[in-house]
Amino acid sequence: MKRSDDSPPAGRLRRGAALGGTLARQGARLASARFAAIGRAARGDDARAAATVEAARELARQLSRMRGAAMKIGQALSTLEPLALPPEAREEVRRAFAQLRDSARSVPFASVERVVADELGGPLSRHFREFDREPLAAASIGQVHRAVTRGGDVVAVKVQYPGVAEAVEADLRNLGLLAPFVRRIAPGLDVRALLREIRERIGDELDYELEAQNQRRVWRAWRGHPFAAVPAVFSELSSRRVLVTELVRGSTFEDVRELRAAERDRFGAIVARFFFANLARLGLALGDPHPGNYLLMSDGRVAFLDFGLVRTIPREHLEREKALARAAIAGDARGVHRAMADLGYLPNPAQFDPDLLLAQIRAAAGWMFTRGRRRIDPEFVLRVLEAGSSPRSPFFAQMRRQTVPAASLLMRRMEGLLLSVLGALRATADWGGIVAEYVLDAEPVDELGRADASFWKRERSGLRSSSSAPRRQRRPRS
Repeated sequence: MKRSDDSPPAGRLRRGAALGGTLARQGARLASARFAAIGRAARGDDARAAATVEAARELARQLSRMRGAAMKIGQALSTLEPLALPPEAREEVRRAFAQLRDSARSVPFASVERVVADELGGPLSRHFREFDREPLAAASIGQVHRAVTRGGDVVAVKVQYPGVAEAVEADLRNLGLLAPFVRRIAPGLDVRALLREIRERIGDELDYELEAQNQRRVWRAWRGHPFAAVPAVFSELSSRRVLVTELVRGSTFEDVRELRAAERDRFGAIVARFFFANLARLGLALGDPHPGNYLLMSDGRVAFLDFGLVRTIPREHLEREKALARAAIAGDARGVHRAMADLGYLPNPAQFDPDLLLAQIRAAAGWMFTRGRRRIDPEFVLRVLEAGSSPRSPFFAQMRRQTVPAASLLMRRMEGLLLSVLGALRATADWGGIVAEYVLDAEPVDELGRADASFWKRERSGLRSSSSAPRRQRRPRS
């Protein structure tokens, strides 16, 4: 964990100057490398790769100091690999941005103490028997500390950074500064869509009370599950800027990437099943499946963290999305056209050719709708991203005439980030078969599927064994 007593720059001008200075220095470095490459192809490639790596490292350091919405860009980049670079440089760039998930700069403990005291009323000792000064993790909006409640429960306390709401507001006006650099690092990424998504969603993540409600709902549905775990929430110790949950320990995503292929495959399949099951079974789109939100526990279960970005999908809309998926799986071009029109993707349905729409769906989402085991790697992810959003896509002209209905936005985000995660794992599974379990009620394709189906069958019949909730404790009056 990196520790810093420096306060992040505050205000739009100071934060913009800090970010702009970093980008200007690294832009000059990259331009110099391109100039040096003239007439020296091999050495020029090396120079460009080295300059890109150094630029990524400095940008990651600056974003770590700034936190807020700016840091969200780096977290998004951590799931992608810049395939235009040589393998060693590619890994260095990816590792630089991965630091923003796992070891960002923390704020001094005194600042954390003030936030908790203001939110809960009274000193830490009134609410906690123990409270570790060193954080377990630090991210874009808050950091997490281990603590022990007065009742003896070991918990994770997520505390929002002081002033982060103001920093986020400033960042939202400055995010456009990052676009040229992001395009250089990840040319297949739709940068405008990424920035738009951050602007639209980050406000919800500042409200920990909303996150607590989301997490309680998911915890109730998944408690006792054989391979997925959700930490319980301690509601009496949570507030708008403090969230207290059961403490879960486990291996990070970077640790999992170093495991054997079979273990990575299992981990990837569990992650995919968790997100598709929440959507199909509960009508919940979990919009932030980035790698910092999972832990592989010692008993083989995967713990899922961070529920700040959750949307309930209206039942009628979800059934129409399932109809679209069923038509795509069946190769029914007219069914795809009809479902996309019903959902609102096609402003003028008569202008769209059904066969071209089916081809577009297969190119951009075929990994979810095609049966058979498939290995997902970064090269495959790039091809899918280009097919689904790049001007180089053969479907780009018709995609520009389409709209994405508001209720589907978070679903598409979830699918895109999930694909990037699976690519970083280089995971293999019958992804189409897994999706068919949730869309078509198809037979399970593996042992995980059979265990999952059995769990949800018990859930529907009311026979599931319940795990005990954390002890509720009354918050002392201030």
